[in-house]
Parts: sequence; C-alpha cells; structure tokens
Amino acid sequence: MKSTIQSDTLSESSMKPSRGTLLKDYVTLMKPSIVLLLLITTIPAMYLAEGTWPGWQLVIATIFGGIASAGGASSINMAIDGEIDGVMQRTQNRPLPRGTISARTATTLGLSLGGFSTVWMWLMVNPLSAMLSLFAFVFYALIYSVILKRKTVHNTVLGGIAGAMPPLIGWTAVTDQIAIEGLLLFLIVFCWQPPHFWALAIGLSEDYKRANIPMAPNVLGNQYTKNQILLWACLTVASTVAFFFIGSMGLIYILTALLTGLGFLYISLRLLQGDTVRFTRLMFRYSTLYLTALFLSMIVDEIYRL
Repeated sequence: MKSTIQSDTLSESSMKPSRGTLLKDYVTLMKPSIVLLLLITTIPAMYLAEGTWPGWQLVIATIFGGIASAGGASSINMAIDGEIDGVMQRTQNRPLPRGTISARTATTLGLSLGGFSTVWMWLMVNPLSAMLSLFAFVFYALIYSVILKRKTVHNTVLGGIAGAMPPLIGWTAVTDQIAIEGLLLFLIVFCWQPPHFWALAIGLSEDYKRANIPMAPNVLGNQYTKNQILLWACLTVASTVAFFFIGSMGLIYILTALLTGLGFLYISLRLLQGDTVRFTRLMFRYSTLYLTALFLSMIVDEIYRL
C-alpha cells in the first residue's frame, strides 16, 4: 500500500513541469523568433530616422514595448492554435499541446501584455507608435489568428501586415509621424515575408493539410508557391533599391542590397527549377541572414556614408 502511494506521488510529480521548464514554456508562448525580427528591423529604422543613435532611453522603451506587444499577440495566437498545434508534428511540443499551460492562461497573459504595451508605448514613446503597436497586436492576435489563417490561402501575405509593422513603429518612435521612408521600410519587410515563410510551408505541406490550414503549397501546389516565392523575392529586391533613392542611402547600403538581393533571387530561381527540399531549407535560412545584413547595412551606411 505504501509503495503504491509513493509510486502515485512520484508519477504525479513527474507530470508537473519544473520551474525552469515552465519559464521556458512561457518564453515559447511569446515566440522568440518574432522578437528577433522585431529587433533586427526596429533599431536600424530608429537610427535612420534620427540620423544617429537616438539614445538608449528611447530605444529601450520602444523595444521593450514592442516585445510586450509581439509577445502578447503570439501568446494569444498559441491559445487559439492549441488544437491545431497538437495535430501538426512541428508544433506538438509547444506548451498548450503538452498541457503545461492552459489556453486561458495564455490568453490572459497575451491580453495583459497587449494592454501593458499600449499604455507603455503611449507614455514612454508617443501616442502614434502606441496606436500602431496596438493595431499590429489586434491584427495578428485576432484578425490573422482567427480569420485569415483558417479561411484564406492568402493568409501568409495578408498576415505579413502585422509582421512588417516594427520598422514603421521604430520610425514613428523617433519622428512621431508616418513618412515615406518608414512606409518603404514596412514594404521591404512585408515583401520579404512570403518567400521566407512559404519556403517553410512547402516542407510542412502535409502538416498544414492534416491541420486543415489553407496554405499555398497544400491548396494551390508547390509549383504555384515557387512561382510566388520568385515574384515576392523580386518585389523585395525592388523595394530595397527604391529605398536607396527615397531614403538617400549611400554606397554601402546599395552594394549590400544588390549583392545579397542577387543571392535571394538566385535561390528563388533554383527553387523554381527543382531540388525542392534543398532549396526550401536554404531559402528559409538565407532569407533571415539577408534581412539581417540589409538592415544592419543601413546603420553602417549612415555611420560611414560614402
């Protein structure tokens, strides 16, 4: 009898996640990869808007508010997608499918972070940036997660509106106004997202099909998706060249944009021609490095204008 009680106690305790595991799960709810994209695109936008370093106080306030907003929206997204994540092999190990965090807890966390972020941005940055951040939060957490992801094959493109907001918010954090330069930075990230995420979606086509999510590869086919990847890669490179003229950028930026952009187009073409597995993986990895190099070159170009 005693051994049975001890066995039950050990069994129950083994089901409870440790503090470290639970903390990791909460971080996972906030999707660190999205936070990384926010950092990559927001800080260079702020630097360009100011023409120099805008000051640690404003940068930290903007980044902190952005992380809270993006993390909150991601948490709600995971709460809504809990059942879907349990079906897909790629996401079965997320906190909700594993049962370590409930949908109610994830939603509460998300709403709290979203509300906090809006107030924080309003008081510590400016009202315009707060409203743009709130728009991105609502768009991703509700419009994309509830409607677009489940109802239309264009979910990746339309959902990119929220993902492209960070550089525009970075611009308005410094200038307190929406300008053509900020909108072009938004456009660059907006055009970049479809090739980046479709490359991942092609490899996960069966996963999305099993979860009944209408992604381009499992609805319209791989060939259509590859054509679209090339199209959006062209649009991305074109928007980076346009920014050279409208943003009055220098030689360092345009050389980086052209050289890395050619690599982006080359991988898109090779993906279109065949070897799907190899080049979808390469596209996903390269596109991240491409965007990072592009936005870092903006800062370097501003410091060492040639």
